[in-house]
Amino acid sequence: MFYWLMKYVVVGPLVKAIFRPWIVGRRNIPAEGGAILASNHLSFVDSVILPLMIDRRMAFLAKSDYFTGKGLKGTATRIFMKGTGQLPIDRSGGKASEASLNTGLQVLGGGELLGIYPEGTRSPDGKLYRGRTGIARMALEAHVPVVPVVMVDTDTMMPIGRRLPNVVRVGVVIGEPLDFSRFQGMEGDRYILRSITDEIMVALQRLGEQEYDDVYASTVKDRLKTTR
Repeated sequence: MFYWLMKYVVVGPLVKAIFRPWIVGRRNIPAEGGAILASNHLSFVDSVILPLMIDRRMAFLAKSDYFTGKGLKGTATRIFMKGTGQLPIDRSGGKASEASLNTGLQVLGGGELLGIYPEGTRSPDGKLYRGRTGIARMALEAHVPVVPVVMVDTDTMMPIGRRLPNVVRVGVVIGEPLDFSRFQGMEGDRYILRSITDEIMVALQRLGEQEYDDVYASTVKDRLKTTR
């Protein structure tokens, strides 16, 4: 009920009225059953715009920091994230990564849509970066298709570090589902997982025509911090 209120009564109408988001390829999202929506990641608002622009309910795996903030801002952020279907995950690696995988598999096992950012973090400069293989493992274990999604101009709407959004029009482009059933039973093969992940990133690059750099976005962010 809370998700419905946020999407159709509170946040949805306000965002659509102000930013007039557009969408192409909505029919490429399966009408039923579990599926992974694999999106590029330009801005915090990607997790807000995409769920508002599709007809089915979906959940995103969001970093746990958004759910643990203090004070009024922390409380407001936590309520917003829960109300828009976000699920907290710990991205520190190891057992935390395994727990995140299991959370995603529960969503997909329930026949729902799960949003994942294969890059693992927001792009620091608008480029598309190397994907993490967790998405491939999840697709194989859950036996679901992967739908490539490209967010357009959300980094202009809400650049990293900005507190209030710019009033610009943003968009969503949804590609045709990718079927990896030919690799079923190979989720333990790291070469297969890398091949699948790279195929997903190629689909994203072709769909959005972003410049691609075959390094991890987190590595680029670390370099930028060192430079500063």
